Amino acid sequence: MARPAPLLIDVAPAPATVESTAVRPSPRLQSLDVFRGLTIAAMLLVNNPGSWSHVYAPLEHVPWDGWTPTDLVFPFFLFIVGITTTLSIGGLMERGASGRELFRKVLTRSIIIFALGLAMQGFPEYDLRTIRVPGVLQRIALSYLIAATIVLWTGVRGQLVALIALLVGYWVLMTRVPVPGLGSTALAPDLNLSNWLDLKLIGRNHLMHETMTWDPEGTLSTLGGVASVMCGVLAGHWIRSSRVASAKVIGLIVAGGVGVALGSWWSQTYPIIKNLWTGSFVLLSAGMACLVLAAIYWLVDMKGHRGWAVTPFLVFGTNAITAYWLSSLMGIVLNWIVITSPEDGESLVLQTYIYETFYARWLPPEMASLAYAVSFVLLWLGLLGLLYRRRIFIRI
Repeated sequence: MARPAPLLIDVAPAPATVESTAVRPSPRLQSLDVFRGLTIAAMLLVNNPGSWSHVYAPLEHVPWDGWTPTDLVFPFFLFIVGITTTLSIGGLMERGASGRELFRKVLTRSIIIFALGLAMQGFPEYDLRTIRVPGVLQRIALSYLIAATIVLWTGVRGQLVALIALLVGYWVLMTRVPVPGLGSTALAPDLNLSNWLDLKLIGRNHLMHETMTWDPEGTLSTLGGVASVMCGVLAGHWIRSSRVASAKVIGLIVAGGVGVALGSWWSQTYPIIKNLWTGSFVLLSAGMACLVLAAIYWLVDMKGHRGWAVTPFLVFGTNAITAYWLSSLMGIVLNWIVITSPEDGESLVLQTYIYETFYARWLPPEMASLAYAVSFVLLWLGLLGLLYRRRIFIRI
């Protein structure tokens, strides 16, 4: 039986490919799909523990300053968005697409992603008085829109200047501009300029939690998100170049080391704070992303290792936004449906009932919570595997 042709439900730019100036485009960059899939799988893992009260420290976000491996997951995704922006826009422009046409596509895609974020966060009640306006998908949409616009109208040098301007400009705003009403330039929760602006523009009722007066995906800190995408844009130019594969790997390793070193050095005076997406966090996370991508590029695209250990990440990576959006909806549903335990008559949300019945009863608390999260990831691997086997790729 012949292998089915891929079905592309596509409202996005072209798939990530590495193209040269030759007439025939290069094959799809599988290492990028693997990296994206690894990132999405990590998102599902850290966002869906069995119990938030029992989570291993590396799988938690830091309360404020500092970082854990979990704090790197989101900036890794934005870094990948930057790479795919370079690859897709560069390829389309070489094929004769106009800047105006590409901007319309970028704008349309950004609006769709932003709307998906609002639709997910409002589900199931859609109370416009309290719906959270910022969010993960909203940050992706805005960061992509701004970064892609920069890519459309500037060259590599202009993009490097834009990155530096974003990092320095945001740093000046956060550390030199006094917070109105406070007269300080603190970077503490509730006392910083980003928090003040969120309250003015968005309002307390539309932030992440009613008990919080700031949002981790707030307005001003989106400048840091754009900078993360621009780091990926520059990495994309390096990957897309005509250099030999070994030189690309070495370049990524060098860039990664420099990014980690600069981010660590800057953090001594400008702390690494994911909730504010500070410049030191941008450089550190981008450096880490370069190192991870270098390893995956060497393993997958240079050495050709694409067996059972790689395929699960290809499954997630080729339907990334779909995986994140649908799994997030499932997480909401599991914490929305209330059932009564047949043993003691206690009312529990479905997620807690599943966790306590099938995991916590047999395992230590942290292990049980992790086992639930792993099961959640494996469930979505199976569901997305059905699409992958049928060559259905939904690209937003």
